Amino acid sequence: MGLINIKELSRDKKFIKRVITIAIPIAFQNLLNTILNLADNIMIGALGESAIAGVGLANRVFFVLTLLLFGIVSGSSILTAQYYGKRDIKNIRRVLGVSLFLGLLGSLIFLLGGLFIPKIVMRIFTPNEGTIEIGASYLRIVALSYPITAVTNSYIAVLRATNEVKAPVFITIISIFVNVIFNYTFIYGKFGAAAMGVRGAALATLIARIVEASLILYVVYRKECEARAKINELVDVNKEFIKKYFITVSPVIANEFMWGLGVTIYSLVYGRMGDDAVASITITQNVEQICFVLLQGLSAATGVILGNELGANKLKKAEKHSEYIFTMQIILVGILAVFCLIIRKPLINLFAVSEQVAYNIKNCLNVFVIYLPFRSFNLVNIVGVLRCGGDTKAALFLDISGVWLVGIPMAFLGGMLLNLPIYYVYAMITFEEFYKFILGRRRYNKKLWVRNIVGA
Repeated sequence: MGLINIKELSRDKKFIKRVITIAIPIAFQNLLNTILNLADNIMIGALGESAIAGVGLANRVFFVLTLLLFGIVSGSSILTAQYYGKRDIKNIRRVLGVSLFLGLLGSLIFLLGGLFIPKIVMRIFTPNEGTIEIGASYLRIVALSYPITAVTNSYIAVLRATNEVKAPVFITIISIFVNVIFNYTFIYGKFGAAAMGVRGAALATLIARIVEASLILYVVYRKECEARAKINELVDVNKEFIKKYFITVSPVIANEFMWGLGVTIYSLVYGRMGDDAVASITITQNVEQICFVLLQGLSAATGVILGNELGANKLKKAEKHSEYIFTMQIILVGILAVFCLIIRKPLINLFAVSEQVAYNIKNCLNVFVIYLPFRSFNLVNIVGVLRCGGDTKAALFLDISGVWLVGIPMAFLGGMLLNLPIYYVYAMITFEEFYKFILGRRRYNKKLWVRNIVGA
């Protein structure tokens, strides 16, 4: 990756246009979701730092579920993108059917935990009884949205893998407006409604998820598209197809779930460092996500474009385009690092937090910028490149070993044994990204991902 790639990339206008066409809508959709989370935290922040901590920790449950669902739909997208490359609509709909089944099954487990044992779930993250009470009241309501989210994610994944990225963006915009309006109504008790506090935020999220899912299904079944599957097409699977699906997808599901479980253990450590630490890291992650949306869009576009090319047996083309994508990633990192440093202070000022929490957030964001080159490469390489060619076991090893062999030991060492400030603990944890970068680059260079996994 160097000047030659930049020159070649600049001449390939068609490829740049295709990346932008896919990446920007996905990035914009992720940005909207991030802004929604930010708005939630600003509104909840008016209730105090304990409210931010309680909702932040309760949402770690949704975070783990989201990663499980992402594992399912991301793994499914590998097959969907390659099947779309060979225009195999029948198998695309089979993939959707299995994705829906697994997503609903997984979300049901999390739903039951949130409904019936929310305080037990919250005690996993914090010993603070006040924070537990706040988080449990939020969890009881928001858990109802989990199965709805599973359905939405499955359909959006198929739309993206088949190059339909605009409709989900418009639907996300509508759902965000719904969420913000009902947040304002139910949290503070406006327009004649009772003031519900954090329970109002949970109810607003539930309503927004219902609206989002309804609109996605309406769009899918209103027009002719690859995701418009009948019930018999969704369940039309055989032993051979199930075997191929799980060989490809199960490492991705295990990857995201085990990675998410590991990251949740970070929250367990943060929760025992006090509400200031939890509030600091919760707000930090919201700001990070704003800076990261373009890279997430690039990663998603990578999986779609390279997957389509591999499925169409254009292996050399996919290999060349992967180098172009890493060149784009390097350019983006420089822009985003500067952007993050510029916006951090104005964003911190939006929150009603103490000077200590604001200081913590500023230093955590400095850590984020330092590790951004490694973290961005890992995102594009693991989620975009390695997975698109079915090299999912390598991706599994990189993510899981990074969290469990590096991140978690560092979290306990810094947060529980040495009692360091949150920004030092965060820096120690994030060292896993450098570890994954070294091993991930070596794996990429072996080119084992350059293959067609769905047949001629």
